[in-house]
Amino acid sequence: MAYLAGDIGGTKTHLSLVVEEKGKMVRVKDQKYPSQKYPNLRQIVKEFLKGESHEISKACFGIAGPVKKRKSQATNLPWLVDCDVLEKELHIEKVSLINDLEANAYGLNMLSEEEYYVLNAGDPDAKGNQAMISAGTGLGEAGIFFDGRRHIPFPGEGGHVDFAPRNALEDELLRYLRKKFGHVSYERILSGPGLYNVYQFVVVLITAPDGIEAGM
Repeated sequence: MAYLAGDIGGTKTHLSLVVEEKGKMVRVKDQKYPSQKYPNLRQIVKEFLKGESHEISKACFGIAGPVKKRKSQATNLPWLVDCDVLEKELHIEKVSLINDLEANAYGLNMLSEEEYYVLNAGDPDAKGNQAMISAGTGLGEAGIFFDGRRHIPFPGEGGHVDFAPRNALEDELLRYLRKKFGHVSYERILSGPGLYNVYQFVVVLITAPDGIEAGM
């Protein structure tokens, strides 16, 4: 039995083909594609599966965006991903969509202790709730609550929450970004493009003799 797994992001789409052998999951093919160069997810999957002999029974894709009624409009891509369409066109029995950070959160328990890096040492509670953030093309967030027996991930779109400045410098940053974008979310600051936004702000801050307003 074969399964298709995918991570769908604004920059890249990462696909893996997995087969079940003697009760274990074995990855037999793995490929990354530049998302922006394709008109939709179907074209990428078709290219990935070209010449493949394994018959896929189920597929699951983690996508950067909210999932509603088995559909998702990708946040940083002009793609509408529809499970029903994928099942029909790719001849896969069952296709599922979940938020990409929710998918990542499911994998946390698979990491070894050596794969963690402690930024701020604290007093972790093995039965406490958890949170996960990931800065990439956008800012993804997920929560992980403990139901008394196990940790269960759930998706969030916290990257689109309004940026709340904490001091005078961040007030200036908010004004600068508001002139460029109108609405300023945390994703405008904490992401790949966001870091460039902050860089541009710092350049203006340093080079404008009369302050930010003069440099805009």
